[in-house]
Amino acid sequence: MSDESRPTPAQTPVAAVIPAAGRGVRLGPGAPKALRALNGTPMLIHAVRALAASRHVSLVVVVAPPDGAAEVKSLLDAHALPERTDFLVVPGGESRQESVRLGLEALPERYGIVLVHDAARPLVPVDTVDAVVEAVRDGAPAVVPALPLADTVKEVEPATAAGDPEPVVATPERARLRAVQTPQGFDRATLARAHETVTENVTDDASMVEQLGLTVVAVPGHEEAFKVTRPLDLVLAEAVLARRRLNDGF
Repeated sequence: MSDESRPTPAQTPVAAVIPAAGRGVRLGPGAPKALRALNGTPMLIHAVRALAASRHVSLVVVVAPPDGAAEVKSLLDAHALPERTDFLVVPGGESRQESVRLGLEALPERYGIVLVHDAARPLVPVDTVDAVVEAVRDGAPAVVPALPLADTVKEVEPATAAGDPEPVVATPERARLRAVQTPQGFDRATLARAHETVTENVTDDASMVEQLGLTVVAVPGHEEAFKVTRPLDLVLAEAVLARRRLNDGF
């Protein structure tokens, strides 16, 4: 592509990849976590709508369980989604990292900015999505939304048996710590290189970029972008939706 035809950062198309192949063990037996109902609608649909609500995002790729792509495609077809956004479902792998890589490989070449979002964060506000995209457009190779910690954090020596007391070895400076959320945003070439070369100590996609020696920047996250992991989180998510309906007619 010549310099004349190469899109400027403000024009670079943005795609979102939502890995949704996990089982969600901590929510108990039943459907995969992403397919659990939240106010009568699967969490995955809420998450897809949240990403598609951004004016920047023109394609959402959902990475389904390896044997569940047809089911997830039917699910998306059955729910109202923004017409201006394209949607694609691809089968995932055995790990989240593999699923993200498969979603990334499915993107058409023109998408130069990629968001990776947890299906289990169904209520992320559109302003948070936009802030991540805009920071990538401004030149950051990787961006994470993050919140300051409310609690003091202790580093401990892990117990050898469950339930045993754990010795505290350090108290990190809380002002320097952040709780990281999604969507995480990336220059596509950077994320692809990370997935090609980094295989160990992977906690999230941004950590892979860190291992390349590149700078990851944080933008303000949002308290409603929490991860639905335990049954109590479902209660909180229902309460957030009820408040949105009351305030915004959501």
